[in-house]
Amino acid sequence: MARVCDLTGKRTVSGNNVSHSNRRTRRKFYPNLQDKKFFIAEENRWVTLKVATTTLKTINKKGISAYLKELRAAGKIIKL
Repeated sequence: MARVCDLTGKRTVSGNNVSHSNRRTRRKFYPNLQDKKFFIAEENRWVTLKVATTTLKTINKKGISAYLKELRAAGKIIKL
């Protein structure tokens, strides 16, 4: 499976390791992804999603239902 957040689409980005002598070698920055089960009350079912921890903070603040409505309104998510 790819290391991509199911809701926000955050994915691996690349950058450089910079040594003390300022030599640069390529490296990857991985998102902090967690598998999490959510209960969606409107659909009366559990959904398992791979989400970034920053997305979890947003879900804890707004609630999963409100966050999914916001993503659907923006056209970023169609159906789970």
